[in-house]
Amino acid sequence: MVLASLNAITLATHDMAAAVAFYRALGFELKYGGEASDFTSFHAGPHDHLNLIAVPRQTSIAWWGRAIFYVKDVDAFHSAAVVAGLEPEAQPSDAPWGERFFHITDPDGHELSFAAPL
Repeated sequence: MVLASLNAITLATHDMAAAVAFYRALGFELKYGGEASDFTSFHAGPHDHLNLIAVPRQTSIAWWGRAIFYVKDVDAFHSAAVVAGLEPEAQPSDAPWGERFFHITDPDGHELSFAAPL
């Protein structure tokens, strides 16, 4: 059995409106749902999706890992995030494994990385 692709990743959120605003500011295109929805889906590539699911405040959202998205120009993407009022963890940098990248954390603590091969 061979996997063909990853279609979607779904992240939990305590505040759908804040999460939707964050992902829109990063340039994700809304496919379904929105600020008042219990489930929202964004395009994250030609055939890929980033989903958000609302969970009650009493539900703990624990660190789980990091989603990595490839972009055409890491530095331009970082600059656009800063201009949109978002706060990446650091400036883009070159990694020894052959990518240029930066990290940012969404309002619920989910870590995201935006990268491009060197």
